[in-house]
Amino acid sequence: MASQPVSRRDLESILSQTAQMWEQMRGQRLFLTGGTGFFGSWLLESFLYANRALSLGASVVVLTRSPERFHEKAPHLANDPAVHLLPGDIRSFTFPDGHFQHVIHAATDTSAQAAERPALLFSSIIDGTRRVLDFAATHGTRRVLLVSSGAVYGVQPPAVTHIPETYLGGPDWLKPLAAYGEGKRAAELMTMLHAHQTGTECVIARCFAFVGPHLPLDQHFAIGNFIRDAMHGSPIRINGDGTPLRSYLYASDLAVWLWSLLLCAPAGEAYNVGSEEAISIADLARAVVEALGVSSEIQIAREVVPGVPCEQYVPSTAKAREQLGLRAQVDLRDAIRYTAEWHRG
Repeated sequence: MASQPVSRRDLESILSQTAQMWEQMRGQRLFLTGGTGFFGSWLLESFLYANRALSLGASVVVLTRSPERFHEKAPHLANDPAVHLLPGDIRSFTFPDGHFQHVIHAATDTSAQAAERPALLFSSIIDGTRRVLDFAATHGTRRVLLVSSGAVYGVQPPAVTHIPETYLGGPDWLKPLAAYGEGKRAAELMTMLHAHQTGTECVIARCFAFVGPHLPLDQHFAIGNFIRDAMHGSPIRINGDGTPLRSYLYASDLAVWLWSLLLCAPAGEAYNVGSEEAISIADLARAVVEALGVSSEIQIAREVVPGVPCEQYVPSTAKAREQLGLRAQVDLRDAIRYTAEWHRG
């Protein structure tokens, strides 16, 4: 089923916070990988809105494995005259002709199915990043934004409530589950080596957890599953003990942050992208029930084991706040409500 556009409210919010940045995109071409995913959909929605509102005359080439499926999923994006779909695999796509001043590399398979094939996941991250950087080196690219992940930090220590960019821990590389985080770490290094060798301005976004329209409600994202169950009046099931801490940034804020990093951030820097508002998985389920005004039962599979530290995945965003003035504008309850409203149509 085709997805609908995101709300004018969200697009106006993004544009109002980024309006001064867009002038450098006037008449330019953007190259975007991962354009059909959650991040890419929001980048396209906000890019096309700014392009029309400000008469930028800009365009975007979107790499996609299947232009046909993209047309079916998001015809309002695929049919925009400023969008050109390039069929291909991230590891081997044919380079389009011309110059592209800006490149956003946001393509990574984060599905549960991809995690079941860690060797393939790792190689696709490495080979895909290499291909994108080779493209940037030969097509007049001035700035590259690599969309990375908070997974590069590995397990967040119990004593660190908000993990900063200066934390130098990492995944346990002897475990297959480290494939995603280690792949992203290697992609960051490759990107900075590219910057050193070519003089291209490269910036890294280390992304954490998000919520908003375009987020699938039937995959392995806890908040999406909770919203789905609450919308259907079903019990909300928590497979663990409900203690892990997460934080969720709303998608319009995500778009503002990513455009700010691409267009304004100092080159050679990495920034955490996410919310600092930590919430346990159990309290998240309760927040969904409250925000949507439903009476879904919350079922927690396991009892809390006393003395065991809870798992955490919460960033410090002090660097983005202090250097770029970036802050979360949409609170979690509104974010949950807006997401459900979009999925209801």
